[in-house]
Amino acid sequence: MFRPLSIFIGMRYTRAKRRNRFVSFISMTSMIGLALGVLAMIVVLSVMNGFQREMSSRILGMVPHATIVGVNPIDDWQPVAAAAMKNPDVTAAVPFTEMEGMLSYKGTMQPIQVSGVDPALEGKVSIVAKHIVQGRLDALKPGEFGVVIGEITARRFRLNVGDKITLIVPEVSTAPGGITPRMQRLNVVGVFKVGAELDGSMALIHLADAAQMQHWEPNQVQSVRLAVKDLYAAPQVSSDVAAGLGSAYRADDWTHTQGSLFSAMKMEKTMIGLLLLMIVAVAAFNIIATLIMVVNDKGADIAILRTIGATPRQIMAIFMVQGTVIGVVGTLIGGVLGVIAALNVSELVGWVERVSGQHIFSSDVYFVSNLPSELQGADVLLICSAGFILSFLATVYPAWRAAKTEPATALRYS
Repeated sequence: MFRPLSIFIGMRYTRAKRRNRFVSFISMTSMIGLALGVLAMIVVLSVMNGFQREMSSRILGMVPHATIVGVNPIDDWQPVAAAAMKNPDVTAAVPFTEMEGMLSYKGTMQPIQVSGVDPALEGKVSIVAKHIVQGRLDALKPGEFGVVIGEITARRFRLNVGDKITLIVPEVSTAPGGITPRMQRLNVVGVFKVGAELDGSMALIHLADAAQMQHWEPNQVQSVRLAVKDLYAAPQVSSDVAAGLGSAYRADDWTHTQGSLFSAMKMEKTMIGLLLLMIVAVAAFNIIATLIMVVNDKGADIAILRTIGATPRQIMAIFMVQGTVIGVVGTLIGGVLGVIAALNVSELVGWVERVSGQHIFSSDVYFVSNLPSELQGADVLLICSAGFILSFLATVYPAWRAAKTEPATALRYS
């Protein structure tokens, strides 16, 4: 099969056994280093994707994707929910009331975000029912002032189901200060654990109890909570729904409360990706040293090729082919091994824990008890493309230097 001269000779140099074994060793280490760098990038970014997925599913499974808040308490939430459900991007709409306050128990206090929910409907928009570790969510009954607290809160106060705790909420009054605290005794009926900060900052009570604490009618609610198909479309979806309902309603969404967390996670992934890319760059640019030594080793060959009519461009292409082959093979090996490792990293960590008898990710310390991984094709494509490009760029200078070799000079000192 016909092949251009540059490709034929470049591939032959790559396969040939060199007289200089050190050159062969440097070439192999460059390939291995590039493969390890690509492997590390794929595995680390996949693990970060896994952590981001876990945090998204846990946190955004608890907090509202979006809410339609009434300027005044909403007397009848069903028409608002029906209007929201007409939007094809909304999957569920339920009543919701939110308050901020302080929990007090035996002289110890902590701030808390209290959500008034309907236990029968909460499963449509929240994962809390699946993460109850003590008690039950449906134990929240109107008028009984039950509360479901997070596991961190329960551990901090040493609370169990059946214990009493005091909720302090601000109340507007005609007193000189304008605001007076209102205390309400609550009965712990459940404990949830989702493995996030919400375990220590969130509590659930019944909608009717939240209305009574706000001096509303039992059927009045603060807002309608929406679940949407695409989390990142929640701002636009909620705005569209609120606009269709008129000026008596406004939209709110998760980006106002949790947006900074996910922005920080995205920035962290970007910075770690750039740092790992430096490892790939170091391995790729080792190809420069390899090719420079090859050029010195093949000086006589270059001179002979030039004397029989090879052009500087062909000489340059020979060594660019050789360096590119090293980079392509190293990147492909690293890419394949990285994909395999990313798909099996959770099982690998589990095996290490079983063999060593030590828990690397203890559920008592970390929010997750295993090492999550989510392999994304876009990441693999980006990483492999970066490896290809860097290895190609690393061939330019040595190949240009080979093309500038003078035949007479090379033969004189060969």
